[in-house]
Amino acid sequence: MTAIHTLRVPGAHLHYEVRGAGPLLLLMGSPMEAAAFASLADALAGDHTVVTHDPRGISGSILDDPDEDTTVDRRADDVAAILDALGAESADVFGSSGGAVTGLALVTRHPDRVRTLVAHEPPVMEILPDAAEHRALIEDIIGTYRREGQGAAWAKFMTGAGFDAEDCEEAPAGPHGEPSAQDVANGDRFFGHDLRATAGYVPDVPALTAAPTRVVIGIGAASEGLVTYRTSVALAELLGVRPAEFPGDHAGFLEDPNGFAEALRKTLAG
Repeated sequence: MTAIHTLRVPGAHLHYEVRGAGPLLLLMGSPMEAAAFASLADALAGDHTVVTHDPRGISGSILDDPDEDTTVDRRADDVAAILDALGAESADVFGSSGGAVTGLALVTRHPDRVRTLVAHEPPVMEILPDAAEHRALIEDIIGTYRREGQGAAWAKFMTGAGFDAEDCEEAPAGPHGEPSAQDVANGDRFFGHDLRATAGYVPDVPALTAAPTRVVIGIGAASEGLVTYRTSVALAELLGVRPAEFPGDHAGFLEDPNGFAEALRKTLAG
């Protein structure tokens, strides 16, 4: 059974969901909402209390000011507020893509709140030697969105991320197939207010290494060739850790939630 909650935080009402029983585990993305993690959460709920949420401005997490540009630090503070609402001193955290970036900021800002962070393919392009090129691409994608709309922006985003060009020529307006009205609204939020901050985030490596948190960098077994493979390898090297392999590619938890859940259990067990 899944319990649904709403939490008031500065500037927003957050939607979050709790299922299962056992050690507390947070699953999060950005811009992916709680619903995207439902299958993975269900696969883990037999032995964990699993919490998922909609990032601010996405789906059920409503902003006071819809024109607000979201920062990664504010997303991290939102997660800390959820922990407060749960009465939890700390939790294990799995973050994927932009959610992995949120997790890195959470450890940096609230290091005592995270026992283990599994940061799965964080798109931290600023640590790459060709960061300026990626920065320019992000600005081009945002400009394309403003001039031509989501379809063209998603196509450019996906090819820039390293996915096959043939698969991106007819990119939908949302990342999960035929878009709903909510998909379109989330895409507007992503390109208009979230993407620049996420892609431009610079991990605080000294703070991450000094934190009591165990930080694990996850990489998909089929992700080689993606930009997030490069960022993950680079960040693991900066942190002096060995990357942990997970099934599938950047969205492996969607493709094989049961296999992914088992890999995550093993990783959390250390």
